[in-house]
Amino acid sequence: MTQHATSVATVHPRPRIVIVGGGFVGYTVARRLARGLRAGEADVVLIDGTGVMTYQPFLPEAAGGLVEPRHLVIPLRQVLKKATVVTGLVTSIDRTYRKVHVRLPDGTDYAEDYDQLVLAPGAVPRTRPIPGLAAGAVGFGTVADAAYLRDRVLRRIALAANTDDWPTFRRALTFVVIGGGYSGVEAIGELQSMAMAAIRRYPNLKPRYLRWELIEASDEIMPELPGNLGAYARRRLTKSGISVRLNSQIAALDGDLVTLAGGQQFHADTVVWTAGVRANPLLAGLGLPVDARGRLQCDPTLRVQGDDRLWSAGDGAAVPDLVAGDRLRRDKAMAAVPLCGPTAQHAVRQAKMLARNLIAGLRGKSLGDYRHRDAGSVASLGLHRGVAKIYGVSLRGPAAWLLHRCYHLLMVPTWGRRVRVAAGWAAALLGGRDLTPLPIAVVPPYLAAERERDQRGERVA
Repeated sequence: MTQHATSVATVHPRPRIVIVGGGFVGYTVARRLARGLRAGEADVVLIDGTGVMTYQPFLPEAAGGLVEPRHLVIPLRQVLKKATVVTGLVTSIDRTYRKVHVRLPDGTDYAEDYDQLVLAPGAVPRTRPIPGLAAGAVGFGTVADAAYLRDRVLRRIALAANTDDWPTFRRALTFVVIGGGYSGVEAIGELQSMAMAAIRRYPNLKPRYLRWELIEASDEIMPELPGNLGAYARRRLTKSGISVRLNSQIAALDGDLVTLAGGQQFHADTVVWTAGVRANPLLAGLGLPVDARGRLQCDPTLRVQGDDRLWSAGDGAAVPDLVAGDRLRRDKAMAAVPLCGPTAQHAVRQAKMLARNLIAGLRGKSLGDYRHRDAGSVASLGLHRGVAKIYGVSLRGPAAWLLHRCYHLLMVPTWGRRVRVAAGWAAALLGGRDLTPLPIAVVPPYLAAERERDQRGERVA
């Protein structure tokens, strides 16, 4: 980040805590500070580009028509009443004069002073230099992505039902998801379940006409799970009609032509990229130590190494996993302390510890180290199918699926949003999934070029 030589330090009557990012970490830190700070003890400012927090674990259900997308979005100003919420993009950070430079939606710039700075800008998609991928593939990290995918799958099915052209028919009913991690597996599971329900509306279409391809570069899907659960998940997906390609990679995407690394080619109108994320590039420009993934190196108190006024957690922080390190040292498996994985579970719990340490620092008390025993993982494979490992106990099938729903429902911020999500499930249970395509497709910005081609008639509708 550039240093602004003309900046001038500003004196504020109270310590100023600035939080960059309104995701899991930023939201949780701000909420905990609101509960723990005394009146007038410090000012809290949260800066976020959208002004809302999205509960991403339920994006697959939003894409599958089981949850209303807006019910996953929490307005930060509504829930963080004791903090000042600024909607804007952070363009640079001046560590010399302790200023965060922000660009507002109207294009104007201003500088926000800080005494303590929490860096939680979240992650960005990790793309690869694959020809045609950036222009032709859909991401899966925002509500707009989920809404667009839901609408696109429904419209492709409608197109197939009304065309007599065989190549158009096959392209429309072929769907490809790249990446066999949690996001990719849950996305393809929910989208395929929705497509199976939607296709029943068309007498001339059969479920066997649908083609679903899950492409994973490693030798098993969801490597975070034990091998037996990953293998079970793969078998369940295969049984439901999804082709799982292991040790496979995409080599090029030319329009609707998908080329795999081995040379195999097929046409698909819909390609979804879920193959990982990386730390926000903002962090690498601070001149502070980062790891190979671009994450800020932090000590166990969540302070950034090299600057005692900076803190971080979540996807952008390389935090020592002290619990795993103790276990490995006992087993003499390794001497170095491993790092916490980039999971929502760690992000939320790190944020709680970070807020406690901020308050302790203000009051001159000692800081605590982040320690958390991993509770396990849960994943949905589509309606009534799932896998889970909770405190060493493995579950599969409907029980794991129900656990997945209950766990994430309790994690959704605010009771109002939890009630709305549960009401959506109840409506889907009584009346089926919402299979109504939007009158106007929600198109993410990176697909604007494709929309223009559609409007010019260069692609099949």
